[in-house]
Amino acid sequence: MKKSVIVRCCTLFALLIGMLGCGLGGNGAAMFRANPQRTGICADDGPVALQELVWKFKTDGKIFSSPTISAGVVYFGSNDGYLYAVDVKTGERIWRFKTGDRIVSSPAVASGMVYFGSYDGYLYAVDIKTGQEEWKFKTGGAVHSSPAVSNQVIYFGSVDKYLYAVDAKTGQERWRFRTGGAIYSSPAVADEVVYIGSDDRYLYAVHQGTGQEKWKFKTDGAVGSSPAVSGKTVYFGSNDKYLYAVDVKTGQETWKFQTDAGILSSPAVAGGMVYVSSQDQYLYAVNASTGQEEWKFQAEGEVNSSPTVAGNTVYFGSEDTRLYAVDIRTGRERWNFRTEGGVFSSPATSGGLLFFGSKDGYLYAVK
Repeated sequence: MKKSVIVRCCTLFALLIGMLGCGLGGNGAAMFRANPQRTGICADDGPVALQELVWKFKTDGKIFSSPTISAGVVYFGSNDGYLYAVDVKTGERIWRFKTGDRIVSSPAVASGMVYFGSYDGYLYAVDIKTGQEEWKFKTGGAVHSSPAVSNQVIYFGSVDKYLYAVDAKTGQERWRFRTGGAIYSSPAVADEVVYIGSDDRYLYAVHQGTGQEKWKFKTDGAVGSSPAVSGKTVYFGSNDKYLYAVDVKTGQETWKFQTDAGILSSPAVAGGMVYVSSQDQYLYAVNASTGQEEWKFQAEGEVNSSPTVAGNTVYFGSEDTRLYAVDIRTGRERWNFRTEGGVFSSPATSGGLLFFGSKDGYLYAVK
C-alpha cells in the first residue's frame, strides 16, 4: 500500500449535539451525509480496529446507494431496482420496495417515511413500517440525487436539469429551479438556502422558501460532488480537479485546492478540516480555513466514495474493492476490508458497526 503522510497536530472536534448514529440530522431526519448540511459526521464511533464481518446482505444488483440508518434499520437501494429495509443487528430483510429501474439515490428518513429517487424518474415516499408506497413524484429524468429533508420539504435534483422542492406529506411540488445541465449532485440545506451542483459547471445557491437564485459560482468542470456547508463556507468538488471553498453569503471564492483528477466525492467537514476523495486515488485532509493540505492517503484505485468521519477515524471506499479506515490526525491507515467489487457507496456508522455497499451486490456490516 502506498501512503503519503504529512503529519500536523489537529484538535479533535465535538460531535454534533442531538445526533444518534450516522444519518440523524435536523428534526430527527436521517439522510445521506448525516444531516441537511451534508457535513458527513457520524455521532456513533465506528470500528477503530477491525475485528470481523458481522453480516452481509445480498441483492441482485450493484450497490451505489449509500446506507441510511434510523431506529435500528438500515435503508439502501440497489441496481436491482429495490429499496431495502434491513435489521442492523441481524442483517435480516424487513421489507423491500420495487421501483421501475435502478436506485443509486441514497434514502432520507423522516416522520415515518423513507424518501429516495430512482432511474425511472420518480421520487418515492414509502412507509417505513409497511414498505408501502405513500406517494411518488414524477420528474423528467433519472433521479440520482439523494434527497434532503428540511421543514417538511424534500429537496432533490434530477437529470432533467431541475432542482425540486416537494411537500413531504403530500408529494405536491412547492417549486422547481432550472439549471443548465443534468443534476447528479445532492443538495445541502442551511440557513434558508439550498446549495446544489450541476453538470453545467455551476454551484447554485437557491432560496429555500421561494426557489429563487441567490448566486451561482462557476467552475471549469461538471459539479457532481454534493456540497457541504459549515459555518460561513460551502465546500464542494468539481470535475476540474479542484476542491472549492465559497462564501455562503457572497458566492465568492475563499480558496481552492487542486488534486490530480476530477472530484465526484462529497467532502466531509469536521474539526477545522475538510476531507475529500479524488479520482487520483487519494483521500485528502485540507485545512478548512486556509485550503492547505494537511496530509493525503493513497488507495490503490479511483476513489468516488464520499468520506465519513466518526470519532477520530475517516472511512471511505475505493474502486480497488476496499473500504478504508484512516486516522484523521495522522492520515495513517488503521485497517481495510476487501469486498469482491468496487466500493462507490459511502459508509455509515451505528452502534459501533460500519455499514457500506459494494458493486458485488452486498451490503456489509463490520466491526
